[in-house]
Amino acid sequence: MRDLADRLEHLGTETAFAVSKAAADWAAAGNTVYPFHLGDIDLPTPRNIVTAMNAAIEAGRTGYCPAPGIPELRAALAADIGSRRSMTFVPEQIAVQPGGKPVITKFIQTLMRPGQGVLYPSPGYPIYESQVEYFGGRPLPYGYRRTDEGFEIDLDRLAELAPQASVLIYNNLQNPLGCESSQSEMDAVAALAIEHDLWVLSDEAYFEMRYSGSSTSIASLDGMADRTVILYTFSKKFAMTGWRLGCAAGPERVIEMIAKLNTNDESCTTHFIQHAGVAALADPSGAASLLDELRRRRDATAAALADVPGVRFAVPEATFYLFPDVSEAMDRTGHTAVGDFATAALHATGVSFCTRHHFGRPLPGEDDRAIRLAYSGIGVDAIGEGLGRLAEWVDGDGR
Repeated sequence: MRDLADRLEHLGTETAFAVSKAAADWAAAGNTVYPFHLGDIDLPTPRNIVTAMNAAIEAGRTGYCPAPGIPELRAALAADIGSRRSMTFVPEQIAVQPGGKPVITKFIQTLMRPGQGVLYPSPGYPIYESQVEYFGGRPLPYGYRRTDEGFEIDLDRLAELAPQASVLIYNNLQNPLGCESSQSEMDAVAALAIEHDLWVLSDEAYFEMRYSGSSTSIASLDGMADRTVILYTFSKKFAMTGWRLGCAAGPERVIEMIAKLNTNDESCTTHFIQHAGVAALADPSGAASLLDELRRRRDATAAALADVPGVRFAVPEATFYLFPDVSEAMDRTGHTAVGDFATAALHATGVSFCTRHHFGRPLPGEDDRAIRLAYSGIGVDAIGEGLGRLAEWVDGDGR
């Protein structure tokens, strides 16, 4: 039998799902699991969205539709994305997608030639690294420095790598760190993109998942609109992770090619789900209660984590992640590898989480003793109980 295609050797995965399997296996054996590992949302999609989907099905919106998206949704997205970013978009600048993740793949296919360098964050969403390598790009990961307030991009390293790149992936309100750029940091990233004539993918999956302040898109800065594609998704704001609905927003000539990839890949995004998206944008009131609950969970996680010995972290104002340094906790429990620490914590306490290694390969010289806690899929009471057990375990030196 013939071998599989060689390019598959370069295809990575979202390794958080491996943590899910380990947690599920531990639960199946009769143990309690506190699921901090997967950035899914266990809250219901707002009712008006579900009602709109059911009505669309009853109305027969179950066939093919235009590859770039139905006109009503493209218009609604253009208006919503533009107004929230102080920009102007027209429907022709929108290509609807089955989720946010396809925007990454189609952006890279459209704008990266094999052998070209691509800048992407590390730690960062692992699909960046996977798709760059799968399509034959040259990975150029840039890192972060931990500060008292959170994290900041290593701008010196980014500037050093930028001359080697043709594409920059930028994720403000970042997964897994939970951090956001200051205005000066965003200005510096934009200046590098302009200086080196880089295409930019601005991953804005968490643009509206914030507890204070307001978000700024790098696409709105001078000189950036014509070189930037925005990744937009309904998954987070509207608790629609499994619905698979999002879009690419950007220059028309790029969006036209992304829409052509739609035709080749999936023909179109599910017709009736697009009508649900129209309803979500027309009445986004249900998103407010979702965010209120996530704020409660954020505060509960921060309060309980503060009682875990040997853990250092900042409280983020956006996303639904904390990314603590657990170096001292690892020392206390006798672990030198963060993966071993995670496995031991699961078996001793039931607390399940991802580690730094699930978000791209660690950079040379990087201290990798960090974990990610996602509080989007676990309630307040379970947060306190699970992290209380983790605190007792660490305080007992892993006994």
